[in-house]
Amino acid sequence: MTPASLRVTEQPGTVDGQLPPPFVHFPADLLAGSLGALPPAAVTLFTESWDDLPADAHLGTGTSYRFRRYSRFRILPEGGLERLPHVAFFQDRAVNKVNGGVDRLFAPLADAVAEGPALETVVRVLRERLPGPREGMDACGVHQIRVVATADAEGHPAPEGVHQDGHCYVAQVLIRRENVEGADSRLYDLDRVPVHEALLTTPFETIVLDDRRVFHGVTPIRPAAGAGRGVRDMLLVDFFPFAGRPAREG
Repeated sequence: MTPASLRVTEQPGTVDGQLPPPFVHFPADLLAGSLGALPPAAVTLFTESWDDLPADAHLGTGTSYRFRRYSRFRILPEGGLERLPHVAFFQDRAVNKVNGGVDRLFAPLADAVAEGPALETVVRVLRERLPGPREGMDACGVHQIRVVATADAEGHPAPEGVHQDGHCYVAQVLIRRENVEGADSRLYDLDRVPVHEALLTTPFETIVLDDRRVFHGVTPIRPAAGAGRGVRDMLLVDFFPFAGRPAREG
């Protein structure tokens, strides 16, 4: 039986007033099919933009193994995404014990990516499939992240370990996985009991989760046997109410 604390009034994303399971794992064909309706050049521009991510300056390590960009958008009811003023990304230390409590200013998404049809398509498809009520989920934060591993250094997709992000919903979309071992995605209930484990292997394979109802983590990556370097590219989309703004001016 669903606890009373998880019962909600009947609205999109619920069944008989009950919340669905707190996560959903979509095969690659969900997003690949939607993106297939766009000009191929628009999708190529989107996926190849991960080759132009600046190094994450907030790792606190001697090796730059993570590269990223970040921008926020309002999801317009009439269609389209409105880019919001660029701000530093902020997480409370309660949810991120490694990088929480500080403003982290990342480079914004490139204009061609932020204004392109591929990003809007991905955001709208995923928003329609949130594992819970989507009413009021009219803003999002978009992270482009590349994690690199070499023979001398692992890459850490989630250096904070098992965690929550401090948002309402989070979508994790695989863009590229080349010469990589590891990166097991693991989900836990609020008692830290494992509830799902998956290895994202196909571009556009996606996990969407209710960040308020699960913890999550990703194991480190290593280069595959015989490879000197491994690369894992991810698109993360945080969904939240526009008025909530889980970030602050940098």
